[in-house]
Amino acid sequence: MPDPTFHGAPHDLPDATGEAFAVMDAGGVLTGWSPGAQHLLGYPADEVLGRRGADLVHPRADAGDSAEHRLPDHAPCSGRVVLRHRDGSPVEVVIRANRLHTRTGGPQWLLRADSAASARRRAFDAALLDGLLGESPFLIDVFDTELRFVVQSRAAAFSNLESVGRTMREVAPAGLLDVTALEARQRRVLASGEALVGTEVHGRLPDDPDREHVWSETILPLRDRSGEVIGLAHAVSDVTEQTRARDRLALINDASTKIGSTLDVLHTAQELTDVAVPLFADHAYVSLLGPVFGGEEPVTGPVAEGVPLRRAASSTVPGGSVEDVVATGGPDPFTSGAGSVFSRALERGEPLLLTGEEVIAATEPLDPRRAAVLRAYGVHSWLLVPMSARGAVLGVVVFARFRRAHAFESDDVPLAREFVARAAVCIDNASRYTRERTTALALQHSLLPRRLPSLGAVDCASRYLPASGHMALGGGWFDVIALSGARVALVVGDAVGHGLHSAVTMGRLRTAVRTLADLDLPPEELLTHLDDQVSRFHDGPEDGLAGGVAGATCVYAVFDPMSRRCVLARAGHAPPALVSADGRVRFLDPPAGPALGLGGAPFESSEVTLADGDLLVLYTKGLVESRERGVEAGLERLREALSAPGPGPSADPDDVCDEVLRRLLPPRPQDDVALLAARVRGLGPDRHATWELRSDPGVVREARALATGKLAEWGLEELEFTTELVVSELVTNAVRYGRPPIRLRLIRDRSLICEVSDGSSTSPHIRRALETDEGGRGLFMVAQFVRLWGTRYHARGKTIWAEQSLPEVSGDAPQEPRSRA
Repeated sequence: MPDPTFHGAPHDLPDATGEAFAVMDAGGVLTGWSPGAQHLLGYPADEVLGRRGADLVHPRADAGDSAEHRLPDHAPCSGRVVLRHRDGSPVEVVIRANRLHTRTGGPQWLLRADSAASARRRAFDAALLDGLLGESPFLIDVFDTELRFVVQSRAAAFSNLESVGRTMREVAPAGLLDVTALEARQRRVLASGEALVGTEVHGRLPDDPDREHVWSETILPLRDRSGEVIGLAHAVSDVTEQTRARDRLALINDASTKIGSTLDVLHTAQELTDVAVPLFADHAYVSLLGPVFGGEEPVTGPVAEGVPLRRAASSTVPGGSVEDVVATGGPDPFTSGAGSVFSRALERGEPLLLTGEEVIAATEPLDPRRAAVLRAYGVHSWLLVPMSARGAVLGVVVFARFRRAHAFESDDVPLAREFVARAAVCIDNASRYTRERTTALALQHSLLPRRLPSLGAVDCASRYLPASGHMALGGGWFDVIALSGARVALVVGDAVGHGLHSAVTMGRLRTAVRTLADLDLPPEELLTHLDDQVSRFHDGPEDGLAGGVAGATCVYAVFDPMSRRCVLARAGHAPPALVSADGRVRFLDPPAGPALGLGGAPFESSEVTLADGDLLVLYTKGLVESRERGVEAGLERLREALSAPGPGPSADPDDVCDEVLRRLLPPRPQDDVALLAARVRGLGPDRHATWELRSDPGVVREARALATGKLAEWGLEELEFTTELVVSELVTNAVRYGRPPIRLRLIRDRSLICEVSDGSSTSPHIRRALETDEGGRGLFMVAQFVRLWGTRYHARGKTIWAEQSLPEVSGDAPQEPRSRA
């Protein structure tokens, strides 16, 4: 214990007006009196000096309470005494006595008296100081203006008896704190006199050097009564856990806001690893089960041991040495070994937290290459989290630390599970979207022609582009239909809206158009019948899939290669474009009837004569109309695209389609687009022959001779028998049941076509004749020998036709119904 003896003279006592001091000699005579004592008892010094101290004791006090009777020889003492104020009132005080050694050599005592209230205040002050320095959760240190310790908290990391009088640079172990930055902050407060509150400081503790701690530091200036800064007080609290909790919350918030920005599986997986690195791990990767990639139904229940996974995404801290040893989308060989840690985690559905040595030891027997990779990169902490959503396993996420010294802790596992679970829902949504979109597009394409027919009159190319996003299903469609007489029908339509309803409506419209086209109706009549059909869809959709059909559009064109005439009609559709063989572009303008299903005005058609090599382009409004531009601007851009040197007047229709889409459409179109380009060519006079026949039964023989002669000219002698049978039957029916004029025509196109026309609208019907019937078997036999036959009507009668496959192209023609009657 330090020596409590005061070694100065009485007049050397501090003049503390707030303190009551007195000096008493061995005889109990007062030899010293401070202003504080005068303030306490009211006696001036000249009235008390030389008097006995006992004279100041209040009469009510016991004689034994006199301080002089209780003074020990050497040790300090204290006690309560009731003194008498100059006005006679009692004053209860606490007196503390310390022995003095003076120059006179006689023993004296220094007495300090405090009132009871002052004593209590001093006790509270001492308790406060003791609590701040020893019991407070804050580390409180006091520094002088030279940045040396004056007072140090007993709980401080560097607390020791030798810290006082030394600076932090001299006390703190090297490398644990940024002492230079601390001293800069201290000097800033000394210079400005303004406190620095809540500064976040990072460092390490001597007993935990591998883990970074975070402190909240407040530096306060200490001033004397004149206001001069004479020191600094530091209040420091350890906020490591609060900071980690804040970082975890921020990580979860990042996961919720940054993961799942698109409905793409790989992009979503990449967002997960980007969020985790570098805030949570030094390296992270995602491996998914194969079905998740392709949008197939995910695996439910336990995953079979050794099931392969495919790498979806990976991220590494900047400057990290880890390289992608597995390409994105490729099989992940590290996950397929039976008994591997991946299999264990997938089987149990629980995360695995392992040290680097543990994972290397578990991997080396199964995959030495994988173990060598882990050892080479210095992975010391490893966390594997299975990914699942809605009861289905999706894959695994691996987090590794090799750069930061602090390993994963058990508190990190719930955090990892939290944002992996969030990512799993997004990946599952993306996979489901991929699956639904793939199904929807498969439905869409199944309703469109799988391949265009190979025809002699036209060379066709088509494109269908679904809209981007959730509007993938649309109502755009196209078709190329082979008609009788080597003619061809070109059709493009657009059902309003998007989604399943629109796609089903499109399928119904295309089926209806094909059915009506088989009747060989003129374009304007076909659209009239189609309009009636759409109205029926709109009025009573029993299955609920045709709602909103009204407003569908369609353009229908029929090209006859022998006359080279093209007849067009449209129902609310954009005008077709015609690129002449010389490169000029113009838009055909057949009368624009109302959209289908609206009723009203009848449909009309127009006719245009085409030259060999002319290109007819039909399209839906999605090609020329968007939010950014109107239809007129879109048509002008289409004109420029078709006039460009790229497509050219003799370009392949496929190249034309590609060039038009490249010039007019953004990468993600807002609406679905159907495009059909057809380059036409006529049939030369050497490919067909027409004869006028008289209405006489004897003309049948002449007709057979004319037909066999033309077959010989064309080198088709092997078709003579069938052709004679067809000509005989059809001419006989025209003579017997029809009216003049009677006409026979042979056409050599991709097939051999025989047509007999007459002026009657009566159509023959095929039937199975009875054994007792004398006739009725001719048309039945014709149907057995030809590939296709039918009847079409025109303004002055009808035409019965039959097609036979040519020997050299017999395998090229598509198999169709045997009759279009």
